[in-house]
Amino acid sequence: MQIRVADKAIDLSEGATCASVLAEGLSKKQFKNTVAAKCGETIFDLDRLIPAGCDELVPVFADTPEGLDVIRHSAAHIMAEAVKTLFPEAQVTIGPAIENGFYYDFAYKRPFTPEDLEAIEAEMERIVGRDHSFTCRLVSKDEALSLFKDMGEEYKLEIINDLGQDNYSLYSQGNFTDLCRGPHIPRTGMLKAVKLLSVAGAYWRGDEKNPMLQRIYGTAFANPKDLKTYLHRIEEAKKRDHRRLGTQLDLFSFSEEAGPGMVIWHPKGMLVRTILEDFERKEHLKRGYQIVQGPLILKRELWERSGHYENYRENMYFTEIDEQAYGIKPMNCLSHMLIYRSNIRSYRDLPQRYFELGMVHRHEKSGVLHGLSRVRAFTQDDAHIICRPDQLLEEITGVIQFVKDVAGLFGFDFELELSTRPEKSIGSDDDWERATTALTDALESVGLPYEINAGDGAFYGPKIDIKLRDALDRKWQCATVQCDFTLPERFDLHYIGQDGERHRPVMLHRVILGSVERFLGILIEHTGGAFPTWLAPTQVRILTVTDAQNDFAEACHKTLQGVGLRVEADTRNEKLGYKVREAQVEKIPYMLVIGDKEVADNVVNVRLRTGENLGTKTIDEVVDMIRNDCLEPFKRGGMSYSFF
Repeated sequence: MQIRVADKAIDLSEGATCASVLAEGLSKKQFKNTVAAKCGETIFDLDRLIPAGCDELVPVFADTPEGLDVIRHSAAHIMAEAVKTLFPEAQVTIGPAIENGFYYDFAYKRPFTPEDLEAIEAEMERIVGRDHSFTCRLVSKDEALSLFKDMGEEYKLEIINDLGQDNYSLYSQGNFTDLCRGPHIPRTGMLKAVKLLSVAGAYWRGDEKNPMLQRIYGTAFANPKDLKTYLHRIEEAKKRDHRRLGTQLDLFSFSEEAGPGMVIWHPKGMLVRTILEDFERKEHLKRGYQIVQGPLILKRELWERSGHYENYRENMYFTEIDEQAYGIKPMNCLSHMLIYRSNIRSYRDLPQRYFELGMVHRHEKSGVLHGLSRVRAFTQDDAHIICRPDQLLEEITGVIQFVKDVAGLFGFDFELELSTRPEKSIGSDDDWERATTALTDALESVGLPYEINAGDGAFYGPKIDIKLRDALDRKWQCATVQCDFTLPERFDLHYIGQDGERHRPVMLHRVILGSVERFLGILIEHTGGAFPTWLAPTQVRILTVTDAQNDFAEACHKTLQGVGLRVEADTRNEKLGYKVREAQVEKIPYMLVIGDKEVADNVVNVRLRTGENLGTKTIDEVVDMIRNDCLEPFKRGGMSYSFF
């Protein structure tokens, strides 16, 4: 019997393992970089016997995404061993690999300190140096319960009982044993580059009713060079953290008095929002959308009819008025369907495109709230396109082009995912098949690469998710388009066809930015708070050297303000260097410095927030320059826009 490795056919001997076969089929350099093996879609430990029926074995290299997951999951186990060594009373819970790293949650009597992290990291180095093997064994449920009961690991007992399996796999290295599906690197000594990053509180299973645990975050890479690059990016991310910049730029705040997850927008932040929302309204009108608005609360019966009550109510807020139950809307689709149903529609009237900058509320668990990224009250740039089935291709590709235009305007690259039917869903198999086919056809039509995200669609239909990639190469889920045959059926939407008969339309749910709050948080970090000039709350600040220039500064201020620029004048009796630094900290795009010479020559000295000095220019030249700066990103993307 033979098995393929790369381009080689390997003869299988009795008792052959993944490691022995790969060692024969790969070069020494390749095998040294191998951390696991893959057959089909399943990844195995290298010491695993060749799986039955496997005709091709693929190496999982350390520097691939799958290889990094194996390394990081193994690092989490090594970290847990170090914690148990230093803090024997700590109980272990779960420790998965996550994007760019790993974490492990521990139940311990006090929070871990930065000094504790240093000690844990040092102990991890000792464990790595011992080069212990990761070994796996399968045990019965009773054996697993007995083992973890003896160890005093109450959380593991809960996990075992909740899973309800007959058998469980256990992984051990050194003196540490954990409940785990694997796979892992062969030996602890293969962990070459690891760093613990932070500690945070986390509720057990993300529920604030459960005990608070201590979550230690870390990261690991295939080699020290990649780790160093990542740590540099982490430091840059800290500088760009939108929560810190939001305070520095006086954009927004949060208050425990108001409640967690509720954003309070300050004047400058609200101005940025208003400019962004005005842009969105204009863009939607240009693309054939109608602006609408629905109520904030709707009767519970409507949410029951739509399926939200059954499938989404744990994320909703409810209230009662005149003994009638109401749900505060978590999304805007119900009102839009009521608007459609308010008139008889002909096939000639379709598509109907309804756009709403709608405030919604979702009951997010307190443990996951994070700045603007995860809030409980936010505004969606939500739209619903109700169309004929034969119009789906054009409408879906139109949404993708809309997203592409807006992403390009802000300098984002993006990736596409097709998310298919989840386990918890409504609607017929036929409707789901038609919806998935429509999205697939649109993706093929635009010719952009995409990945399949199985089982992650909305409960009423499959979706295309668009993930933005920012300046630090991080991915953010923002835009989406969802194809829905089910809700039009439940709400009895119809149109009169050419044959004079009633026909069922299709509904597309879509957002371009997604949550306005979340998008602004992403944009702040993407730009480091230096908004593009067209979006900056203050575009120009005039800086005087002495009081003698105040009259000229006031005249310049009136001229700039008169043509629609957002301008401030700083005529305080402060040193010029101080004023310039303050304007740079506030990320103001243009500074116009005025001294006696500038007044005499009727010009201003133009400086940029980057520190570049453009020299002297007339006010008319400044106006033209700033206007061109505002319009340049729109021209670059082939979009037209009017500010002035």
